Amino acid sequence: MTTVQLIADIRDYPWGNLFAGILPARLQPKTAQIVPSASIAGNALTVVIAIMSFLACLTAGAVYMVNQSAEAWVKDISSEITVELDPVNAADIEKKMTLVSLFLAKQAGVTRVKPLTAEDSAKLLEPWLGHSEALSALPIPRLIAVEIDRSNPPDIKSITEALSQNFEGVTLDDHRRWRAEIRTLTRSAAAGGFAVLALVAAATVAVIVSATRSAMASNREIIEVLHFVGANERFISREFERHFVGLGVRAGLVGAVSAALVFLLLPVAMHLLGGEPATATEMSRLVGSGELDLKGYLLCMLVVFVIACLCMITSRLGVIRVLKTYA
Repeated sequence: MTTVQLIADIRDYPWGNLFAGILPARLQPKTAQIVPSASIAGNALTVVIAIMSFLACLTAGAVYMVNQSAEAWVKDISSEITVELDPVNAADIEKKMTLVSLFLAKQAGVTRVKPLTAEDSAKLLEPWLGHSEALSALPIPRLIAVEIDRSNPPDIKSITEALSQNFEGVTLDDHRRWRAEIRTLTRSAAAGGFAVLALVAAATVAVIVSATRSAMASNREIIEVLHFVGANERFISREFERHFVGLGVRAGLVGAVSAALVFLLLPVAMHLLGGEPATATEMSRLVGSGELDLKGYLLCMLVVFVIACLCMITSRLGVIRVLKTYA
């Protein structure tokens, strides 16, 4: 098929008749239908497609949520570096903290230097070690949080070399390893999500193919009469497309709305099932607040559109393939 023929086919396609099939049966125009709706739109098929849409929307929304949280986390990490002072080798740790802080504040690209007290450093360990007076007796490293200008970042390598030359037991962490691990986690989640979406699409195609063959078999006499009077494959396939697209959109919307309700209730569920502080902290860092924004909900609507397209294309190819056996 040439490009001109494809454009002409799209222009001449009965889109109004196709969109009319999306409406419920009681709201559809009272026109004669060659293929009865009752022979195709079975409850079981509707439930299966709704479940597939629900799973696809959940997967797409979860991957989107994890990706957004990871991007925000990477953005926060990229705007800050951490300087660690070893308390074991420091005779006067407080004086050393002051000197290192003054040195860092003079560096180009550094916007803010915040030395953390020993109590602040101990609180960072509480989600994992719990609150205990024994923490004060441990040689906990002292930390200095340094905020940098992302538009004009400092030369991390030169600052690291200067710290090692002028101060003993001082190390700088630019969080590069953590950024790499976050990106790896995000890519893994995205790959897993695409795999689930591919399985859902394959299952949807298989269901539509089976339903198409069943509908063709139950309407064999009608199709043979249409062939006898000269109806072509395109005309017959469009009748089936009308039914399957309408079924796919209605069932897909049911699944998408159900998934949207899950995402709306997810923040409440995370709050109730947060568990231990460390678990709640890690879960919050992974998926954020658990809320899906407008783009996430639009992504669910995109899933419904894809399912409708799958129903349309699969039913057309299935009908044409079966019709060739009648020739």
